[in-house]
Amino acid sequence: MSDLQRLWAKSKFGIANESLKEMDEEPGTDVVPGLPDIPEPVDDDSSSASSVSSTGTIIPSPNQKLFARPQGIPRGRTLEQIPWTAYFERELYLQTGSDPQILHHAYLTSPVGNGPLFVMHHGAGSSGLSFAVVGSEIRRRLPAAGILAIDCRGHGSTVAPEGSDLDLGLATLSGDLYNVVEATKLEMKWEKLPHVVLVGHSLGGAVVTDLAMSGRLGSSLLAYTVLDVVEGSAMDALQSMQTYLSTRPSGFATMQAGIDWHIRTRTIRNSVSARSSVPALLVFDESADTTRPWRWRTNLSATQRFWEDWFVGLSKKFLGARGGKMLLLAGTDRLDTELTIGQMQGKYALQVFTEAGHFIHEDLPEKTAISLVDFYRRNDRSALVLPPKVSDLLKQGKKV
Repeated sequence: MSDLQRLWAKSKFGIANESLKEMDEEPGTDVVPGLPDIPEPVDDDSSSASSVSSTGTIIPSPNQKLFARPQGIPRGRTLEQIPWTAYFERELYLQTGSDPQILHHAYLTSPVGNGPLFVMHHGAGSSGLSFAVVGSEIRRRLPAAGILAIDCRGHGSTVAPEGSDLDLGLATLSGDLYNVVEATKLEMKWEKLPHVVLVGHSLGGAVVTDLAMSGRLGSSLLAYTVLDVVEGSAMDALQSMQTYLSTRPSGFATMQAGIDWHIRTRTIRNSVSARSSVPALLVFDESADTTRPWRWRTNLSATQRFWEDWFVGLSKKFLGARGGKMLLLAGTDRLDTELTIGQMQGKYALQVFTEAGHFIHEDLPEKTAISLVDFYRRNDRSALVLPPKVSDLLKQGKKV
């Protein structure tokens, strides 16, 4: 305390010299108090350890809207799961003629009027609820759109005979997707299929590309989008896939612990997405270790024999299938030579979200939805206004 301050305090408040000495000796009086802790944003977009390959520290951009909240969804630090009913109007259990032993499960919100149907296929080990949040964001921007998110065999709530050797070959999964779309049409009594936009993440990207290439959806297929999978980088990542799987916990004490693990490890960077999708990845196993009874629903290690089949030839099929095509990536390093050339030739639309991890649609559901809706609008044939035919003008007596 300066001499001037001492004099002022003594004359103003009658403070004794001894007290003034104590004030001089009080630690920290000349230090600016520390700022209060700012709560960590719920939607954390820092670096992640993804299910395939996603490293690097990313500084969130100002326009990321980290605190944007889906309407009606409770937020905060809670780890409570969010039910599927918050996102979809119904769930379907469907049997198809190709394999009556499999009871396919899907989540559906029906399209309105002439709205499109976004058909979503998840990646290996995931489920249809991976598209819960992004589906609601699509509907917010395009209320007429329908969302059909399936659980492929061996995943989610799709039922297969216990002890059976599941066929997860690409041709089988592609056929399942087509059959589920057709079965949904029958179940919902639609006269015809709406315009379909296929969307696939990782393994799902290979499945929707194979279905698009087959042409089985005919004129109903408007376009297709692949999320963060490229043949070259996918094949490279498969070499370390078993190592990655070995680092995951074998189980969790509670469902909330499983959700927390996905958020803490940045496997899923958006807590709302994690609370919506992770519950479908785990199942309570009474026979398991009592300290960790919540086990992975899908044994990914057991699917290794199918991995190469999923991705071989993906780039060629992606470029060759009919319909509009878009690729969303978490980094340009994922592009292989064939797709790089195709992109330079303008054969498909490309968007890169460097602030996202492997689960682009879960990490950045709002941005992904904006891209998908814009992509649909660019390919929407019903919005095209064609000039009148010359023959029609002549019949009307007009000069040409």
